[in-house]
Amino acid sequence: MTELDRLLEGNQRYVSADTPRPKDAPPRRRLALLTCMDTRIDPLAVLGLGLGEAHVLRNAGGRVTGDVLRSLVVSVHVLGVRTIVVMQHTQCGLARTTDEELRRRTGADIDFYPIGDHIKALQDDIDRLVSSGPLHFVHATAGLLLDIETGAVRLVAKWPGGH
Repeated sequence: MTELDRLLEGNQRYVSADTPRPKDAPPRRRLALLTCMDTRIDPLAVLGLGLGEAHVLRNAGGRVTGDVLRSLVVSVHVLGVRTIVVMQHTQCGLARTTDEELRRRTGADIDFYPIGDHIKALQDDIDRLVSSGPLHFVHATAGLLLDIETGAVRLVAKWPGGH
C-alpha cells in the first residue's frame, strides 16, 4: 500500500465517522496562528484550540514570509481575523543552519529565513506584521516560543493594539 493509498483510506474512516465539522470558513476566535511545519507540533492542542477556531499556517521555522503575508491579508480582510500569533519552537532545524548551508544542501537560491536567535527572529517577524499596511485591522500580534520537550509556551514578543 502506498502512502497516498493510506491517506485515502484514512479519509474514508474520517467520512464514515461522521465527525462534526465547522460550517463556516471564518475562524470563530478571529485568530490566525503561524507555526513551524515540524511534525512534533500539534498547534491546536498546544494552545487549547479546537477545529474551526483559528487559521493555522505552517512553514519551515514558522517565519513571516511573503506567502504568509498573502494568506494573512486574506484572513484579516476576507475572514475577520483580528489577532495573529507567531509560534516558533526550540530544537528547530532552521535554528541550527544558515542560508548559505541550506543553499548548498538544496541547490535552491532562495531565502530560507534561518533562526540565529528565536527572540530576535520573533521580534523581527512581529515587526514585519505590524508594519505591513494591509494588516492594519489587526488588534494584537504576539510571538511565542514553544519548548518542544515540555510543551510550554513563553510569550517573547508582543504588539498590543491597533495601528
